[in-house]
Formats: sequence, structure tokens, C-alpha cells
Amino acid sequence: MIRLFVGLGNPGPEYEATRHNAGFWWVDAVARKLGATLVADRSYHGLVARVNRKEGPVWLLEPQTFMNLSGKSVAALARFFKIAPEEIIVAHDELDLPPGQMKLKFGGGHAGHNGLRDIHAQLGTGDYWRLRLGIGHPGAKAEVANYVLRKPQAEHREAIEACIDRSLPALDALLAGEMERATLLLHTSKPPRPKPPRPADLPPPG
Repeated sequence: MIRLFVGLGNPGPEYEATRHNAGFWWVDAVARKLGATLVADRSYHGLVARVNRKEGPVWLLEPQTFMNLSGKSVAALARFFKIAPEEIIVAHDELDLPPGQMKLKFGGGHAGHNGLRDIHAQLGTGDYWRLRLGIGHPGAKAEVANYVLRKPQAEHREAIEACIDRSLPALDALLAGEMERATLLLHTSKPPRPKPPRPADLPPPG
């Protein structure tokens, strides 16, 4: 089962609505779904919530270390409560998926994501689950750093929020450790098709 739900982002109001904080948005939604309240805990360098379930406690975590030190927070909590890497899921922004799409993945590299890079280093392995939340790509590698630290346009934010909402039905499967079912639920949850244009929006004939 998943015992630790992590969302990646940067602390502070200036970063709250930026693309890099999509992982925070997801954990906020999970907390609302589970009726949990995240509170600051200096022992784990983050905002933390504990949810008691019959299978045992489940933890939610939003590291407050800034992105490139996320592993310091994740490893501190995981080690103290003896949570194995394969019992951890990390939600993060994903450049290689368009806004509104998501993918669940186990293991692999960090693909240059600074939060994942530090989690790899601190846990000593990449063998944990990731929920990749699409934010789109600016088109040029040189623009990535500024792109992730800017607010998405309204329609992209709406698409990301809708994607997060569509992920929540998979929560029970994640908590039960039914990862194949969770993957199926997440990957078959497609963004709604755009509505066809109204007659008034169509170009005139000819």
C-alpha cells in the first residue's frame, strides 16, 4: 500500500500558483478528500498530515525545503516511520505531458527534475512511485527554468485542476496498494473533448 503521499513544490506565496507547484495542488486535493489538515512540522521540514486507517497510518507531505532539497524532507519522514521507497508516491509537474494529462510511473530516472533528483539522492534509489502531472513544455530547453516558475494561463490551470480532480477516484486503489487498478483508473481518465463550436463561432461559408 502507499503509506506516504508527497507533493513537490516551492514554499511561499510567490510560488503558490506557479507550474512547479502542481504536486502541492495534488496533495492539497488528497488532503481534502481524506479530511486531513496539513500542518508545519520542523522534524520533517514540511507540511505534514497523518490519516489513521485500519491498515495503519498514512502520511501526506509537502516539503518546505524548496524544490532542490525535497529529498531532505521525504527521507526524514520515511526513515523515521520506516516507510519503504515502494510505499511512497511523489506527485510532480511534468514538462513532457500537456496540461490535463497525467501518468503513474514506478522507478526510473529523474529526467532533470530537481525535486526528484534530490529524492533519488536522499533515498538512495529511484524505486518509488511518481504521479506525473502534465504542465506542457515551453518549446525550448533554455526557457524551462522560467516557465516552471511562472503561473500557467487560465485554461492550462483549469486543465491541471480538472486532471487532479479526475485522479481522486484512484485514491482507494493507491491506499490499498492495488497499483495496476490505480494505473488503469489514472490512465483511462482522459480530459474531456473540447466542445464543438457553436454555429455563431463557425466561419462564414465560401
